[in-house]
Amino acid sequence: MLLGALVVLLSVVVALSGLILVRRLVPLEHLKSHNEATSTIHHAIAIVFGVAAAFAILLVWEQLDTAWATTAREAGEVEALYRLSTPLPESNRNRIQQQSRSYAEAVVEEEWPLLARGQTSQDAQNAADALRESIDEFEPQTMAEQELYARMLTKVDELEENRGLRLLESQEGVPPLVWAALVILGIITIAFTYLFGMDTPRLHMVRVALLTVVAVTLYTIHTVEYPFAGGVQIGPDAFEKALGRTGGG
Repeated sequence: MLLGALVVLLSVVVALSGLILVRRLVPLEHLKSHNEATSTIHHAIAIVFGVAAAFAILLVWEQLDTAWATTAREAGEVEALYRLSTPLPESNRNRIQQQSRSYAEAVVEEEWPLLARGQTSQDAQNAADALRESIDEFEPQTMAEQELYARMLTKVDELEENRGLRLLESQEGVPPLVWAALVILGIITIAFTYLFGMDTPRLHMVRVALLTVVAVTLYTIHTVEYPFAGGVQIGPDAFEKALGRTGGG
């Protein structure tokens, strides 16, 4: 919150400095003579910026929602593997259940803090590999065990798939081209207000200052840009609940 306030304050200071400079260098009468054309162009630019900003906000919120759903599925598959292994012979059951919990613990305790820095946990990956190996090595002896084996293979496939998606989604943000368009359009939207010929300098300054809502918009997009980092992020709640329900939390 403090950082956001500083960003907005700095943006206001920079924007007003640009306005003061333009009003000193360009005669007021010259600016007033082009007010109609300036207003038309400014409105067009503001609309384009608004559309681009709305697209970026929709994009980051969709990414956040998708990453949350992926995380929930992955945690659910960990819990499902724990439950499915219950009827297995003791040695197989204990091994698979312990590795299910070990994977969830590695994700919560080690990988989640790393995701905020754009990194992943090798220990979590090793735990997932060990879980896969334990399931692959199980040799079903009965029809019931064969059915459980098939279901566990499906679940561990889905676990690995969703883990890969989660790690991919942790790196996804607003495309650089969209960011460039937003920043450039935002600067132009504010700068174009300098060209209005207004008799009251204070009113002109208020108008420019109010338009720094552009900075608020860009900061909001940046805050939500990465699902596992920033001011708005997905926590490991789903994995913590899975651990609690499997006796590992």
